[in-house]
Amino acid sequence: MFAKEVYVRRRQTLLKKMREAGQNGLVLFVGNAEAPAQYKDNCYKWRQDSSWLYYFGLDEPLMAAVLDIDSGAETLFADDVDIDDIIWMGPQPSVRSKADAVGLEHTAPYGGVENAIALARKSGRPVHFLPPSRYYNTLKLAQLVPGGAPSEPLIKAVVSMRLIKEDIEIQAIDAACALGYEMHSVARDAIKIGIIEQEIVGKMEAVSLAKGWGVSFPTILTQHGETLHNHGHAATIEPGKLMVIDAGVESNEHYASDFTRTYPTIGRFTQKQREIYQIVCDCNNLAFSLTKPGITYREVHLAVARKMLEGLSALDLVKGDLDEMVAKGIAGLFQPHGLGHNMGLDVHDMEDLGENLVGYDPDQTRAKQLGLGSLRMARCLKPGHVITDEPGIYFIPALIEKFKKEGLGFDFVNYAKLEDYYDFGGIRLEDDVLVTETGARRLGPQRLPISPDDVEAAMAAAR
Repeated sequence: MFAKEVYVRRRQTLLKKMREAGQNGLVLFVGNAEAPAQYKDNCYKWRQDSSWLYYFGLDEPLMAAVLDIDSGAETLFADDVDIDDIIWMGPQPSVRSKADAVGLEHTAPYGGVENAIALARKSGRPVHFLPPSRYYNTLKLAQLVPGGAPSEPLIKAVVSMRLIKEDIEIQAIDAACALGYEMHSVARDAIKIGIIEQEIVGKMEAVSLAKGWGVSFPTILTQHGETLHNHGHAATIEPGKLMVIDAGVESNEHYASDFTRTYPTIGRFTQKQREIYQIVCDCNNLAFSLTKPGITYREVHLAVARKMLEGLSALDLVKGDLDEMVAKGIAGLFQPHGLGHNMGLDVHDMEDLGENLVGYDPDQTRAKQLGLGSLRMARCLKPGHVITDEPGIYFIPALIEKFKKEGLGFDFVNYAKLEDYYDFGGIRLEDDVLVTETGARRLGPQRLPISPDDVEAAMAAAR
């Protein structure tokens, strides 16, 4: 948790933004509750709502808060523990002390939020709330504001604040990236022919739990990188394969890291693997070199698509005018995802608030084209944006066959030669990037080895 003044300032800024947008009434926040797994007292691992953490910092279940846009009054709704709780949990700080720690003047029992919202609605005052991402919050908001809908002015105000990271947040993300670097180094060093993928995942996630909150998303570690989000870890590591490892750490402060590297399982790339890998590496480096204030990440994505097609053209996998191929979406056959996403308290930051509102400026329209249409962050870049740079090339037989069957891209795609890549898999290379006043910097203590020579050298050193 940050200093009290951080949360006080954030809430004051939020109310100011709501007033400037011509809004009045109340802002309602509902924190998360614990979610039972198999039965009531055996719950999934606790995780607080990220917007709640951003404005209140209190990392405990069953809390709500109301901010009065008109008067500026702030009230925390939560219950003190009773003797039954103390038996199982021990003595706990009072609600009053928790409120003081984050600068909240008023407190009331948790159930009191129902009366506060009912009274406001009865008097015709608007109640603004964010889209819920959890089942409990969905039910609670339906109970408190029946028939109500999430407030777009509130969403836009929150997004405008959380998109631009403060110095203390950047420090927290840097720390999460340091843990991510360590986790990925452990994974790279553990790759051995004949072991089960799960063994590496266990070593990786041990780092995240020993030094942080855990993983920032379910770990992707697979020799079938052509499946973009492959969460199965039961395969035996085979020689001659490429292993995609996409994983991140969530720090104890709940900020995320998210790196991807691709490794040859025998420690050396084949010529065929190296050719494709180098294209992806060049695309990653190009994206970083272009990242700076004033350029849209959509423009960076398209520049990367062109670079990728240029490399594939040199291998005779595609042919024709590069700009025309970009315009017709041929790059989506090989990279059906966007170049990157926002990152912060969520690994895909704030996507629960609406991907288009988070990742697109008001004057931008989301494309329908394969690949470009999946771009989660297209905005004009500003200092303080934290984004991922994650180009990839994947040979997905079902997708290639679909394109061919539908007669797509015959003027550009060498389908006959692509058949030689049906067992290739995929490659993705991802760094976490901060947009600065003059350009960008990669987050974390140093960059994970990424050039093919450096990757081979790092793997050789561990053997």
